[in-house]
Amino acid sequence: MKYIILVSHGTLAPGLHSALSMIAGENRKDIISTSLENGMGADVYMENVRKCISGITKEDEILLLGDLIGGSPLTNASNVIAEAGLLPNTVIIGGMNLPLALNAALMKDALGMEEMAAALLPEAKDGMVEFKVEVRESEDEI
Repeated sequence: MKYIILVSHGTLAPGLHSALSMIAGENRKDIISTSLENGMGADVYMENVRKCISGITKEDEILLLGDLIGGSPLTNASNVIAEAGLLPNTVIIGGMNLPLALNAALMKDALGMEEMAAALLPEAKDGMVEFKVEVRESEDEI
């Protein structure tokens, strides 16, 4: 099975997980999230990650999405995945957003892990655009 694991500072990962449930389907066992809460120690966070990956085997694959490259949630989650011997089957992407996570959830079973980042990153970048609204003055206001 291919799993998507969302990690972040604060409540970004659980919030993104909630949004994915609304759009891509509820109660999906292939999408997992955890976060480093304010005041939480790294040891507690890493234990939460261990619990999240406890059912994942070396035959499974992981797409690990984190909020920031080099941030402690993504770094520590990567370390836990490495300790479990799951790193060879893991693709890691930082800078997650909803378009990235949604496309991953919808496309993950159609792509090999080596194709995953190449397919998902352009979609995530294209999902970030300025939304412009044209404001017109009505004739009554002139």
